[in-house]
Amino acid sequence: MQYRQLGSSNLVVSEIALGSWLTYGGGVEKERAAACVARAFELGINFIDTANIYGHGAAETVLGEVLAGRPRESYVLATKLFFPMTDSDRGLSRHQIVKQIDASLRRLRTDYVDLYQCHRYDRETPLEETMRAMTDVVAQGKARYIGFSEWPAAKIEAAVAMAGVEKFVSSQPQYSLLWRKPEAAVFPACRANGIGQIVWSPLAQGVLTGKYRPDAPAPADSRAASPSMGAFLVDAWRSRPVLEAVQQLAPLAAAAGLTMAQFALAWVLRGTDVASAIIGATGPEQVSENALASGHPVDPALFAAAERILAPFAAF
Repeated sequence: MQYRQLGSSNLVVSEIALGSWLTYGGGVEKERAAACVARAFELGINFIDTANIYGHGAAETVLGEVLAGRPRESYVLATKLFFPMTDSDRGLSRHQIVKQIDASLRRLRTDYVDLYQCHRYDRETPLEETMRAMTDVVAQGKARYIGFSEWPAAKIEAAVAMAGVEKFVSSQPQYSLLWRKPEAAVFPACRANGIGQIVWSPLAQGVLTGKYRPDAPAPADSRAASPSMGAFLVDAWRSRPVLEAVQQLAPLAAAAGLTMAQFALAWVLRGTDVASAIIGATGPEQVSENALASGHPVDPALFAAAERILAPFAAF
């Protein structure tokens, strides 16, 4: 496993991170979640990402139980807030930040998280209120650093320009061969301000693994076949033209000596903008496969060919 510095922080994170959206505390039973975490540590993955909204606290609870016996300094732990936890608990107001960080720490069974992230931008709360409250979380030792997920570039720059507040060190956007929107404005804004990328859905909800074939039903053990996990899969990504195009990546991955999943992860990690790619593994075997994408050299011509094949279907 290879490691990268996360933005301007002193956090050194594994190139592959273990995520928990839709999986732990949700579509994956606790024993299997524990096996995934154990395998991640065996392979050198030191970065665990979650959020209070995942399973409405269930993912944090499972991770708190699974991580309880491990030395706290042996892993980097990130969580988030924004989405509704109850009818009245949502957003990035000072009240919510104070309330939700304490609730997350209780569920995670820890005194602090390494990274506390604003899960979306809150248009109903003044930016200064959010930033000063997040600054206080760091000052109180409840988080070492702060980040955000899916913020527009203008709001990133406004937060960076604010005086007397903690600076963001991370951005968590969706990013893959099929979703390249952050390249236009978010990546440049972050690059200029010492903010590293932790990308989610680098496999486009599993589509880039090649397991969804144009003329076959979704595999029984796949996310698409799961009532609890398949609802978020983008319909357009399962259309025949997209799935046929994805199958054309198979010989490119083979030429690189990688599986299709590893090839897609290696593409995300090809430059310096991305510090870590979050995987949503449902079993330890997936963790093992995905981890092998780290540090594997790939001929840039193979990546360029993949980009040309998927360009008609990618979101820019």
